[in-house]
Amino acid sequence: MEKENRKRVGIMGGTFDPIHKAHIALAECAKAQLSLDEVWFMPAGDPYLKHSRKVSPAADRAAMTELAIAGHTGFRLSRLEMERSGETYTSETLTILHAQYPDVHFYFIVGSDSLYQLERWHAPETILRLATLVAAEREYADRPRSFGAQVRYLEECYGADVAVLPFEEMDISSTEIRERAARGEDITALVPAAVAAYIEAHQLYR
Repeated sequence: MEKENRKRVGIMGGTFDPIHKAHIALAECAKAQLSLDEVWFMPAGDPYLKHSRKVSPAADRAAMTELAIAGHTGFRLSRLEMERSGETYTSETLTILHAQYPDVHFYFIVGSDSLYQLERWHAPETILRLATLVAAEREYADRPRSFGAQVRYLEECYGADVAVLPFEEMDISSTEIRERAARGEDITALVPAAVAAYIEAHQLYR
């Protein structure tokens, strides 16, 4: 079945510890620009690249994700990675999704920095074979290649299908939110109000 005739689903993966306004804005941009039918938010289970710090319980991260996407048409929570045991890899997740949903074309949505880090991930060739990579356009002065050159590199070396989003990245990070919450500072400018209330009620990051 041709890509144009298949259901178009964006995958928004991440630790979401916590999910914040930039995650939601990027997903909204991808949905609108690429005419996606849905965007599935997929909190990581045991992400192997995050072993340098303790990650909040999956139940809390899933609850915050549900609160953040409530009211956004076409956004849904997927517990696929959280329900798997052991380390989780995007390549394996996409393989499972393809087997479960053979008539869906998947779009894997990432921040612009991930475009440069992708080769560090487990089986990047599988990721790029099973999904269109969607990245927010942004230039970095400290990278060996320009953003456009990195896109061409992935296309030429891996046969990647890369969709570039004209998205103005927001200066928000989960690390900053955790640090501010730990100090008892206001975080409502950085996360949806319901997420801020959840963090406060459950004393996360304290």
